Amino acid sequence: MSVPEADTPAVTGSVVRIGTAVTRIVAPNPGPLTGPGTNTYVIGSGENCVVLDPGPDDALHLERILAASGGRIGRILCTHSHPDHSPGAAVLRARTGAQVYGLPAPHDGFQDPSYAPDEGLSEGEEIPVCGDRLTALHTPGHASNHVCFVLESSRLLFTGDHLMSGSTVVILPPDGSMLQYLGSLERLLGLDLGAIAPGHGSVIPDAHADIRRVLAHRLKREGRLVEALSRRGRARLDELLPEVYDDVPRFMHPAARYSLLAHAIKLAEEGRVVEEEGAYCWLG
Repeated sequence: MSVPEADTPAVTGSVVRIGTAVTRIVAPNPGPLTGPGTNTYVIGSGENCVVLDPGPDDALHLERILAASGGRIGRILCTHSHPDHSPGAAVLRARTGAQVYGLPAPHDGFQDPSYAPDEGLSEGEEIPVCGDRLTALHTPGHASNHVCFVLESSRLLFTGDHLMSGSTVVILPPDGSMLQYLGSLERLLGLDLGAIAPGHGSVIPDAHADIRRVLAHRLKREGRLVEALSRRGRARLDELLPEVYDDVPRFMHPAARYSLLAHAIKLAEEGRVVEEEGAYCWLG
């Protein structure tokens, strides 16, 4: 990307042009799992403008989105329905009349209750935006209804929570699936991609390099779980967590436990472990 501001770090509350027709607005919801906040993207301008991931229902954030779009929004896209990504959609729909597009929400207790898309999204669906187009890619793993989008002209990949800058995302079973997540990453490696516009954090300049980084990290974490289980023979998640995630601060362990469970379920799906009365037994 040749836009001078494209390399500007994501800062809470900032509004920055990261592409020829792409503006990033960072929501005021910073935290350990959201970084500086949720990234909302305004793509294009005028009546065909697209808002991608409207973020939380925060009055100031929504006003910034409306200002960046000129108040004329053609479509609202949601990568998924977690509460830090989609609640603003209902408000923007009411303010502008724009329809909301996204896959149906699962029923796992982690979703935004206000999320109600007007239209679904199909794999490979092309969405026109000001002379360009976005292509929808179903990427389950972090959530079963997760979708990434590629902007054709720049090959810019909008990843929602599939990939984020400087960290890895939490996989939340039972809806989230480590097996599907790794499969979705492998699939993206086969596409012609440029940079990544993540759901949290700054632009990632090389999509393929970051996808490989995350794949390697996940498989290394899985290897630590395999080593711990094969040595113990049988263990509960709470016994394994301090060992498998000993490089992660303790205050993050409750979140890490979800991903540990997702790794354990993947091993069970592959026939390498079996779950018995809350413990996982190594089968080899």
